[in-house]
Amino acid sequence: MVMSGRPEKMFDADFRSALKYLAGEKVSLAPSLLFAFSDVTRGELQEFAEVWQTLPTDRRTRISQAMMELAEERIEADFTRIFRYLLDDEDAPVRVNAINGLWEDEDPALIRQFIGALRSDPDAQVRAAAAEGLGRFLLLSETKRIPASDGDEIQTALLAVIRNGGEDRLVRRRAMEAIAYVGDETVRNIVAAAYADDDAKMRASAIFAMGRSADPYWKRTVAQELYSPDPQIRFEAARAVGELEFKAAVPRLIELADDPDREVSSAAITSLGLIGGKLARQALTTIIDGEDEVAREIAQDALDELEFASGSNMLLVDIGLESEEEALLAEELEDLDDEFQQEDDEPRDLLDDGGLSPRRRR
Repeated sequence: MVMSGRPEKMFDADFRSALKYLAGEKVSLAPSLLFAFSDVTRGELQEFAEVWQTLPTDRRTRISQAMMELAEERIEADFTRIFRYLLDDEDAPVRVNAINGLWEDEDPALIRQFIGALRSDPDAQVRAAAAEGLGRFLLLSETKRIPASDGDEIQTALLAVIRNGGEDRLVRRRAMEAIAYVGDETVRNIVAAAYADDDAKMRASAIFAMGRSADPYWKRTVAQELYSPDPQIRFEAARAVGELEFKAAVPRLIELADDPDREVSSAAITSLGLIGGKLARQALTTIIDGEDEVAREIAQDALDELEFASGSNMLLVDIGLESEEEALLAEELEDLDDEFQQEDDEPRDLLDDGGLSPRRRR
């Protein structure tokens, strides 16, 4: 049902009751409460702001975090006006949550705000979130959904951060990941330099950027890292080969579907769905028939995505490798696999961010 041009609020708490609850001392932030703040009017936003300014820091952080997570989980949760208001909050964690909460907002007006935050926000986490947010708009520019001039402005801001040796490394990593959508020689050199860095997190970001770039140049590098002893590197490599649609990596991805690290195995399963082909489909079907409930759910999502992307019976036919170069890469991977199988089975450390989604883990 629709009333007065906006969705009817079908949940337990109405707007003003929810405001009173926020101002109280209770700590529960159930979806039934938060939905009262979805799709607020300008007048309601003003009332929200008056109450918001009276709340203690930790409560504002918790509320903004809960709203961001609910917006990710439920398509009908729309906190756009609130998140835009929170971009100027005095607390850095709230500003981070606001930027992340606007991940579906494609209004180019946000570009200037994100660039401003990237250049001058005193908190590194906020600057990093702003860099990540700008990557989304850079993709819109690359796909001609916003003017090229906007993309140029974003690139200039990101390059300045990447080349600033005094900037926090997390911010530089996120800026490099964001600019990876631009597949030119300058960006390739930036990614190569990051990959050669001694810092494992910088190298992981470089591998992430390789996948995001969709540049076939990186296929060999990424595929080799599927055998890394570092689970963070394996995780990023498993994601990247899927984005690069590297068919020769499918056998190794099938092995990684049983990786002892849950995040690595999840990434491998998802990438099987991105790459497709008969072998990948068979592997996903086997996982769906297995006993691991988490793996089954991820595999079903991957198979659904694969079928949606295909839209035909071509899934039943292997289309072969793309080129002679890919055939050679496949042989290299087979050699790597032989070497890997001969190594002693040593326990590997799990990622220290257990339970977090891949997006949050990074």
